[in-house]
Parts: sequence; C-alpha cells; structure tokens
Amino acid sequence: MFTLAMIQMRVDFHQPEANLNRAAHLVAQAAADGAQLCILPECMDLGWGTPEALQLAQPIPGTVSQRLCQIARENGVWLVSGLTEKAGDRVYNAALLISDQGEILLHHRKINVLTGVEDVYAIGDRLAVADTPFGKIGIDICADNAVQSLSVGHTLARMGAQMILSPCAWAVPPQREEGLPYGQEWHIPYGHLSSLYGIYVVGVSNVGQVTCGSWQGWKAIGNSIAYGPDGKALAVLSYGEDAQCVRLIQLQPKPADQQGTALAERIYQQLTGTFIQP
Repeated sequence: MFTLAMIQMRVDFHQPEANLNRAAHLVAQAAADGAQLCILPECMDLGWGTPEALQLAQPIPGTVSQRLCQIARENGVWLVSGLTEKAGDRVYNAALLISDQGEILLHHRKINVLTGVEDVYAIGDRLAVADTPFGKIGIDICADNAVQSLSVGHTLARMGAQMILSPCAWAVPPQREEGLPYGQEWHIPYGHLSSLYGIYVVGVSNVGQVTCGSWQGWKAIGNSIAYGPDGKALAVLSYGEDAQCVRLIQLQPKPADQQGTALAERIYQQLTGTFIQP
C-alpha cells in the first residue's frame, strides 16, 4: 500500500513560473503529510488550449520539465504532471512520470486532442507503462479516457498497467448553474476501465478561469476523481473554480491474474458475451 496525493491546483494562463512555484508548494505540503506519489493537472505550466503555446512551450527536457524533476527530487516523491511540449515545429499536450530521484521514466503525448484545439496541439504518438515501487504505472491525459477514446486505456491495461494516472483540465461554460451534478462523462469510463481490468484510474484536474483560446470564458472546476479496482469511486474532490485542494488516498495495486491472450479473451467475453473456442 502507498499514499497518492491528488493535487487539484489553480493554473494561471501564461504564468509558468508562478504555476511551478505553486506546484512546488503543494507537492511539499503533500510530501510532508506522507504522500509518496503526487499528480498535478494537465498543461499546468501554460494552461490548456492557449494559442500562445506555439510561442511559449518548452522542449522536454527543458526549463519546465527540469523544474518538475527538481520538485520531485527535493521532496523525495514520485510525480506525474501535465505540461506543454515544443518539439521542432510541433506542440504537444504532454505528461511525465518522474521518479523520486528526478528521472523521467514516462513521457506521454495526448492522443485524443479535442475539437477546437487541433491548431494548437499535434496528435500524440506513443503509449507506454513503467515499473515502479508502487506497481506498473501508465499515464494518459484527460480526454484520452473519454468514452469515445477508451482504446487508450484498454491498451495501457493490456500492457500491464495496475494504475492509470491522468492529468486533466475539466471545464464548464460560464452559464452553467452551480450545484448541478458534474462528471458523469468521466465516472462512466473510469468505472468501466477500473472494474474491467481490476486497476486504479485517477484523474486530477486544475481549477481557475480559462482566459484565452477557443474555450475562453469557461471555468476549470476540479472535481477530480479516483476509482478503485472494484469499479467504485474512492475519491471525488471539490467542485469550483476556487476549489484548490490536496487529497491523500491509499492505493494497494495487485498484479493482474491474467495477461496476453487469456486476458484478451476474458475481456472480449465480458464485453460481448461471446466465448472464443480455442
């Protein structure tokens, strides 16, 4: 068993230094409270969907990724974080898994790039998992876990991931009434993947105003969620543009009891009700 910190932080657009300083403070707080692995939101350096990413994004390794590695190393924690990546003439919505020694072990690029920001981010080109002291980890980003994009989560689980950790940026339009239920579009796929494969699925969103881009005027509202291997919610964080918070949860991943073709056949049978004769 280990302690994971869901860090639902405010992200200010085009303020990478302020965002990194805020992340450093919250990670240090989580580490002091016993966290061993921390998750930060999607595009936590520049904000999600900003057209300014074309000018402001940094390479990996680069200024932002090196600071994230420093934060992990100085606090002795493992870290998953979203960030904006410049690679040649392309910009990617990226995420990293960083060890407590400050080493980058996974580098994901978002695949399910949403309509409205295709002119900002290129489509991701990789999926991988990594062995850690906590079990095998896969990372993806936000809409990579949407119902219409579950092939990403299925693939990570088939690669042996015991947990899928996902930096997110969940936002709602300004006219949305406070108090209305939110998140069914995430609870459904998270519950599906976690129960089907017996894994953890955790998504951590930012909070704050969306001040530019095609979603300008929307509000990032947190409401981050974690699902356990039984397909039930372990944690649902606070909702609201000011709902910055840190939540520590206990996870105890178990190795998959099946893999390879045996796993594929079981999943197929569960999804279709059809048994494949050998």
